[in-house]
Amino acid sequence: MVDLTRDSHGKTRARLLDLVPGRSGKVYKDWLDRRGDSFRRNVKVAALDPFAGYKSAIDDKLEDAIAVLDAFHVVKLATTAVDEVRRRVQQDTLGHRGRKGDPLFGIQTILRAGAENLTDKQRARLVVAIEADEAHIEVFAAWQCAQELRSAYHHRDLAQGRRTAKKAPATFHTCPIPEIARLGRTLLRWRDAFLAYFTTSRANNEGTEAINGIIELHRRLARGFRNRENYRLRMLLAAGGLTP
Repeated sequence: MVDLTRDSHGKTRARLLDLVPGRSGKVYKDWLDRRGDSFRRNVKVAALDPFAGYKSAIDDKLEDAIAVLDAFHVVKLATTAVDEVRRRVQQDTLGHRGRKGDPLFGIQTILRAGAENLTDKQRARLVVAIEADEAHIEVFAAWQCAQELRSAYHHRDLAQGRRTAKKAPATFHTCPIPEIARLGRTLLRWRDAFLAYFTTSRANNEGTEAINGIIELHRRLARGFRNRENYRLRMLLAAGGLTP
């Protein structure tokens, strides 16, 4: 559990609050119960990845808090959907998994990148691969959907970003590409938490991911821990959790 409170300049100062065994809604609920009413009342925003257990815990124990779906995980869902389309079309057209020399196999890393980051050479490779077979248009359409979703997070104006983002849950679920339709249904279920990013000054889990990096680093330096409580205390010390 990580405190993502911003300082007076609006910058997140992530601080580890606690480590608890397990990854479930019940574990989260029990931890929130132990923190007490005063702590829970002061939580205004809660960022999370798309796991229903966490959302249930937030709705149950943090009634006044706004749940925000983490932007990184949303983009990851879209990128995964594109990769699944690519693999399916690859199998349907050539009858085997990607191999060196296969058009779609050669652009797998390009499809995972943002369109704004592609070089002219990469764009040319993308065009050649898509035009190699009519069936590859499905891959390109899925990639465009993912890029549209990703672009919502790049708008400087949050209102414009929200307008762009609203199109995804409204339209993706009717897409004839099954993987994109599934992504659309997911975003539709998480619509409020997905759009909350644009009304909470871009609340996200980047601080949590940074703390997780610190935890992993110190665990490796210590060659692991045999005692769970010693592990917890060491990580709290490393990640600011023992600071008054």
